[in-house]
Amino acid sequence: MGTFAISGCATGIGAATRKRFEADGHRVIGIDLRDVEIAADLSTAEGREQAIAETFEACGGRLDGTVLCAGLGGHIGNNAMVASVNFFGVADLLDGFFPALQKGEDPSAVVMCSNSAQLVPDAGTLPLVKAMLARDEPEARRIADDECTGQLVYMLSKNAVGTDVRRRSLAWGDAGVRINAVAPGPIQTPLLQGGLDTPGIGDAIREFKVPVGRWGRPEEIAEVVAFLMGPHGGFVHGSIWYVDGGADALTRADRF
Repeated sequence: MGTFAISGCATGIGAATRKRFEADGHRVIGIDLRDVEIAADLSTAEGREQAIAETFEACGGRLDGTVLCAGLGGHIGNNAMVASVNFFGVADLLDGFFPALQKGEDPSAVVMCSNSAQLVPDAGTLPLVKAMLARDEPEARRIADDECTGQLVYMLSKNAVGTDVRRRSLAWGDAGVRINAVAPGPIQTPLLQGGLDTPGIGDAIREFKVPVGRWGRPEEIAEVVAFLMGPHGGFVHGSIWYVDGGADALTRADRF
């Protein structure tokens, strides 16, 4: 059985993914703010360095996979923190775990994107995305606080995550490590509930049409992650999988 590092595994999609992997007999090293093996604050560079160092110590320098689920919604009222956790909390951990993944058996990484990542036209040309992809965290935090709404920061951070995953495909593939992203739609998690409870954002979520007629469950995302991380997903690499009940197809049927 393998050893996997999962961030954001105290609740929601991360918790469901942990349960799914442990049911298969895998060892999970959990990373979150509390109630896990490694308690670390991914909103700071120091917290991310701590998470990487403690993960290496726990896994002996060898990982078979990582699933990065930690993220914040745009409703929390701290745009800079959303930018730091949602992008840098993914990109820095991917960089940090890469050497350990190269020593794993059929290693793979999956990160959480969002089906909202493509809702902003020409997102890649916007200053926040450019700052994130340039790894300029101070500038990204400044732009997030001074020039963006919380929901825009959320969408653009997820857009940057998707781009970062795709840009890694050649180097990671050459190293024998697969990497993919999952773009969930509305999933019944504490993050979604926080948005629903926020005036303005909650109404927009409720009005957003999902063609299958319901919201998703964390366990449904965990099943997709398990496929992507496993041997049956061995030819899937550098991809973004929309698991959103058809919402992405509805919003941009002719652009894919």
